[in-house]
Amino acid sequence: MVARHRAASCVACVRLPHHVTSWEEKTAAPSFQAPIAASSMSSLARGMSMPVRVCMHRGMWQHAAISTARAAPAVQPLERLGSGASVAVHADGTPVAVPAPTEHVRRMRSRRESRWLKKQQKLRVRENRKKNTIAARLGIEENKVSPYVRTDQQFKMFKPITPSIRWLRYPLNPHLHRGKPVRELTVAQRKTGGRNHHGHITVRGRGGGHRRRLRLVDFYRWEPGEQKVVRIEYDPGRSAHIALIEHSETKRLSYILAPDGLVAGDTVESYRHMMQHKQQQHSDDTVNLGIFRTQAIRPGNVLPLRMIPIGTTIHAISLLPLGPAKLVRSAGTFGQLVTFSSLRKNVETDENTDLAQQHTHAQVRLSSGEVRVVPIDCCAAIGTVSNKDHQHARLGKAGRSRWLGRRPKVRGVAMNPVDHPHGGGRGKSKSNKHPRSIYGFPLKFQRTRSPNSRNGNRMVVRPRPRRNGKRTG
Repeated sequence: MVARHRAASCVACVRLPHHVTSWEEKTAAPSFQAPIAASSMSSLARGMSMPVRVCMHRGMWQHAAISTARAAPAVQPLERLGSGASVAVHADGTPVAVPAPTEHVRRMRSRRESRWLKKQQKLRVRENRKKNTIAARLGIEENKVSPYVRTDQQFKMFKPITPSIRWLRYPLNPHLHRGKPVRELTVAQRKTGGRNHHGHITVRGRGGGHRRRLRLVDFYRWEPGEQKVVRIEYDPGRSAHIALIEHSETKRLSYILAPDGLVAGDTVESYRHMMQHKQQQHSDDTVNLGIFRTQAIRPGNVLPLRMIPIGTTIHAISLLPLGPAKLVRSAGTFGQLVTFSSLRKNVETDENTDLAQQHTHAQVRLSSGEVRVVPIDCCAAIGTVSNKDHQHARLGKAGRSRWLGRRPKVRGVAMNPVDHPHGGGRGKSKSNKHPRSIYGFPLKFQRTRSPNSRNGNRMVVRPRPRRNGKRTG
């Protein structure tokens, strides 16, 4: 029997009628019009009982069973024929032996294996396309930029082909590392959804979000010695960027808060261990102290406040001499060392004594405009925190807020009186109620710090400026 060919319009293929059974009838059939040599056909007709594949159209084959009454040994054309082998006839009439397909039991792949194989196939195709490009052959790096993306400005913006990207805008950070962080410097983040151990929501507006791994950032910086910046990375747990540094001697890796302007290849150093040697820090040789400050006052270096000149921009300020950095850690924030002071009363001044030794505290101006007193033995990093354009970024749609773990917020005026102090009433008139939180605490025009607290206003020299609820300057 002859199997039906997929391409019915193939003129070059050998077409044998279904009712033909003998070789003589097959050769005499009018549809047998393939240009096959007679010598080849005669050799094939000698008692061969195997399928013949005859086609000259795009490598497609048509099967025909050849059976004759004469039982004679088969003639091997050109190559050895194994059991179940097939013979292919080309357009020139020369037969070619084709090995028979091996019969094996195919194991059913799982869905995961099939997905993995498809993914690997796509990656291979993508890599082959990259290798075969003209730029790759010439050794030129090809910068592929989407026609829907604008990167000629300070922010990466998109053409509004969809409503979700009409207002999408985030700063360009081509210097960031695109790979994964160091696994040893990360821990898994266990989400709570704003709930305590009783299951009650104590922090509103949290829940969901993408899976994260917390980066272990070193806020102590106790290890002395020169450290090289390997790369700048993105940290999903904070608004600022982090820098991966490697110690020049111990080869120990660690993450630090990256200041603005720090790039891969720079060196940073911590002088926090010199806090224990005050005699060496404040010697009478002012020239050496000036040279030391010239070399040490660089972005990313950590020094005690007593060793930092007045007017220097600082960040990552600690509140205790042996504690971690607590203040000025958000993106784009900075503090400024204003002056040195003393909280001790009736301090006797001596001409032979260094002024830095007479002072006990340093006054630091924060980004909010507040001037705060910090112990002089506390440490701070030089420079401004990186990613200063973070405040100008726009998410574009509500879904991106959900990816960050932020749940929708409901206005208080839209609630019932039992749920919020602003709830209830007709329309938006709430009988001139002052702004309050959901728990009833005033939100404006009221001081939230207790004046008699130990760590309250006692350490604040000048509060942040207020004018109509907004800070000035």
